Amino acid sequence: MTADHITTLYFGGKGEYTKKRLQKLKAAGLIGERRRRVNERAILFLTRKGFKTLQDHGAVSELPSLTPASLERRAQVRDLTIDHELEVMDVKARFHAAIAESGQFILAEFSTWPLLYQFKVLRPSHDAGEVPVKPDAFIRIHEREPDGGLSEHALFLEVDRSSETQDTLVAKAACYLEYYTSGGFAVRNGADPTAYKDYPFRVLMIFKSAERRNNTAEALLQSNPPIFTQVYLTTFKESIADPLGVVWIRPIDYRNAVKGTLFDPEQRREFRQYRRQSTREELVEQKIQKLRLMAEPN
Repeated sequence: MTADHITTLYFGGKGEYTKKRLQKLKAAGLIGERRRRVNERAILFLTRKGFKTLQDHGAVSELPSLTPASLERRAQVRDLTIDHELEVMDVKARFHAAIAESGQFILAEFSTWPLLYQFKVLRPSHDAGEVPVKPDAFIRIHEREPDGGLSEHALFLEVDRSSETQDTLVAKAACYLEYYTSGGFAVRNGADPTAYKDYPFRVLMIFKSAERRNNTAEALLQSNPPIFTQVYLTTFKESIADPLGVVWIRPIDYRNAVKGTLFDPEQRREFRQYRRQSTREELVEQKIQKLRLMAEPN
């Protein structure tokens, strides 16, 4: 995390309180700081002493086993990995702030530990049989209902690094679809796999540009089977601006926006070679009907 993340998540946006608490934690040797270039955000991490303190107080007893050596290796990961994890934390902090401001929703869980929610699915087209999937995060949001009850929204998060191919992104989305239809998520929630329809979830994919978002939406439409509504897509900029706002699209929304145009996936199925098309991006932004994350689409 950075100090800004901690300010948002734990101190209600009060930077001075955060600064004083972090000074004490650093002085006690519970938190360390990863050295970075002058113009980069300082990265804070849990030290071996800090982890042992949590163990002694039973604060991590329900989490996957983590040795002190593996903890220290986590602080020495590549800069590319750090940048990705910071982006995931940027999204987490923004969700936290937006939900706190909403008055209608409660953030029940936003776990960024992939080991807690990783799963395997059988993919007949995959030579290895079972395919492992490690989400960037798992999110549970509770919504206050007019009758005083609570409904729950389950979400998996994937923050795109722009380093994976479209085929990789589509394969990952297919794994999530299989996890749902096979009843894997229902079983995880203590139900019978045949009750899978009672345990829906959505997959949030966040991209660095509208162009890559649109490319993925088109690829999901052309996958076998096509994915129309389970995946919600947006850009990193829009997700940070207002994750609960009208910033999300589904593949079916992209299809409706380009239907009957030169960019209609049904007309372009045979053309798989990628070419940059700024005209398409302008058309989509003008015509597409974006959604709020928690609103039921028409």
